[in-house]
Parts: sequence; C-alpha cells; structure tokens
Amino acid sequence: MKILIVGSGGREHAIALSISKNPRVEKIYCAPGNAGIASLAECVPIGPMEFDRLSSFALEMGIDFTIIGMDDPLVGGIVDAFEEKGLRVFGPRKNAAILEGSKAFSKDLMKKYNIPTAGYENFDDPEEALAYLRTRASFPIVLKADGLALGKGVLICQNLAEAEEGVREIMQDKKFGTAGNRMVIEEFMTGREVSVLSFVDGKTIRIMSSAQDHKRAQDGDQGLNTGGMGTFSPSPFYTKEIDDICMKTIFQPTVDAMAKEGRPFKGIIFFGLMLTKDGPKVLEYNARFGDPEAQVVLPRMKNDLLTVMEACVDGTLDTIDLAFEDNAAVCVILASDGYPLKYEKGLPITGLEAFTGKTDYFCFHAGTAFKDGRIVTNGGRVLGVTATGSTLKEARQKAYEATNWVTFANKYMRHDIGKAIDEA
Repeated sequence: MKILIVGSGGREHAIALSISKNPRVEKIYCAPGNAGIASLAECVPIGPMEFDRLSSFALEMGIDFTIIGMDDPLVGGIVDAFEEKGLRVFGPRKNAAILEGSKAFSKDLMKKYNIPTAGYENFDDPEEALAYLRTRASFPIVLKADGLALGKGVLICQNLAEAEEGVREIMQDKKFGTAGNRMVIEEFMTGREVSVLSFVDGKTIRIMSSAQDHKRAQDGDQGLNTGGMGTFSPSPFYTKEIDDICMKTIFQPTVDAMAKEGRPFKGIIFFGLMLTKDGPKVLEYNARFGDPEAQVVLPRMKNDLLTVMEACVDGTLDTIDLAFEDNAAVCVILASDGYPLKYEKGLPITGLEAFTGKTDYFCFHAGTAFKDGRIVTNGGRVLGVTATGSTLKEARQKAYEATNWVTFANKYMRHDIGKAIDEA
C-alpha cells in the first residue's frame, strides 16, 4: 500500500511511525511533513489546504489510503474533495468536522441531545455579548472563539474587566481572525481535565486510552495558552466507573446525535472532558488526534493503526477490539523560547541520534526543517520527547532525562508535566 499523510507536526510524525510498522505499507508520503517525518516518509511540498493539488497527487502516485492529521483541512472539506475523486481517505467529511469547526454548533448539539456540558450562550454581536456579561454573568467565566484558533481561542476571565477585554480581543480586534466572528460565553467548570480520544465509523465508537494535556506555556499552569506543552497517558483520574458513565452519557450519544443530524462522523473524535463534582462534562470536541496526545497514546496502542483506520472508513469498527499496553507514557515539548508569541527559527538541533534504536524513547518532530543539510528549528513547538515506562512516574523520569539529550540555542520546556500524577 501507498499511504499519504497530510500535516507537518508531532501528531503526524507519531502517525507515520505507527503506520510504518504495517508490513502492507510499501511507501509513505507526507505533505508537507518535517525533518523528522522525512526519516519515515517522502515529504512533498504541498500545503494542507491545497485540496486540488493534494488529491491530484494522490491520484497520480496511486495512493491507496490518505490520513488527514490536521484540523483546518478537515473543517475545510478535504475529505469531501478526496472522496469526489474516488480516493480512500481517513477523517470526517466537512459536515461532520463542524463538531470541531464551530463551538456554537457543538454546544447546541449537546443541548439538543442532553449531553452534559457547561451552561452557555452564543453571540454574533460584541455589544450583546458585553451586555450579557454586565448583567447576567457570574465570574470566573469562559470566552471561546467559535472557530479554529490553534487551540488558543479560549479565555478564562476572572472578572468583568477581563471579560470585556476578552470580547474586544476575540470579536472586535479579531485576534483569532474569522474564528471570532461568533463567540461562546460559557460557565466556568472546576475539576480534573481529561482528554479521551476515540475511533468512530459513523455508528460504532472505540475508546482509546485517556491522556491529559498541559496547555499553558509556563510551569504551574501560568502564562499564555499554547497548542500543548506536554501530556501523559493514561490519566489516573479517569477510572473504569467514569468511562462507563461517559460511554452512556457522552461518547455513544455524541456519535448517535451526529448520525441523527445527517452528519455521520467517521474518523477520530477527541473528547475534552472536565470531571466535575456533578459528573463528567464535555469541555470541547476535536475532530482529529490531539497534538501532543497522539504522541503518548499511539506508542501504547497494541492494534495496527492502519487496520483500525480502514475499519472506520469501511464501517466495520464493531469487529475491532481496541487494546493498549499496560504501561504509561509522558511527552515533554521542547519549544522555542518566546513561544507562543515571538521566537527565533533556523537554529541547529544536536543530539537527535541518541534516540535511534530505542523502543521506549521517542523524539517526535513538530517544528523542524532541513537547512544546509542540518536539522534546524522551524516553529514554536520544536520536538516532543516521549518515554514509556511501567508507571507514570517512571515514564516521566525517563522523558525528562531524555530532554537533556537534545540541544538547540533557545530550547524551552515546562518542568512540571505530569505533576498531577503525584496527587493521584
């Protein structure tokens, strides 16, 4: 089989590594890819939103199966574009990817089908949003840009002044572009956050191992929101009892709701959950693997990834028994100092060879490129250093040990990824 992966981050590197283990796979292409993915796949200089060029490339090269890693092309309708040309492709169609593409849509869906989530209101007009905040809101409160914002379009506001500033940023100054044309104002929930990824074939859902992300840039969950500074799997707070509740009240009802709305979902639903005192509730949905969640979940998966993805496309997921190793994984992101605001690129990276040949250590490339024959930094999140271990504490110790193997001039990381493990 010839495989095409669309994307360029650590998530796509983790997918490529998993796919490369299948003996049926003869050749992998990745568009556009990065310097790490290049060791597993032939990188093709086509952007993820160039649907015509990508689908034409797939036809020309005789690609048997395409995997869409990123959110933007999914929400934009890349799966529809590929299917129109008779190509097999993994991911939700445009009318199903709206589950991530519009927070207002997903909140309305949850309300309609009684899926537990925070109370909310949707706004198209900044003046109406401000009036609501001044007269009816209690604080803290959460403001969310409706559309895609690289995981950064969520503001937690402690008081009215912060909320007014948030409305200005999202809806008036358009800090997140057109994602801020609509906005969701949501009640603030407290509890443990958990990420649960799942495979879906339109009707059947299979749950992957749980994980927990760390979004803030600095230790102690301080600083700005990022695309994710590290993650661990499984979450010790996500018990069998909670999983049973979620399957009955959240997971299967979401799949059934999308089917009833004429939007059957095939691909990956990422459930961002809050474990509140009133039970688990949905914080958000994503329509693809999380990044960096993929980097801790996929190395623990026993099943062949390609076989599971084909079952999602073919509607035969009910024949798959999804299984994970009885171990743990921790991923620490090595970022460029100054991320997510301003940072230097093009700095040489050394020490990557230390990961070669190891089965319990991984270095997933996120923002890297080749320059003059060397691998250099090419983004805010540069590398995801992942280790597996028999326990979360062992995996964390190994991951942090491995962060010392790699160096580049403005290397930055959080030092408390997985600290919650100590409280479990």
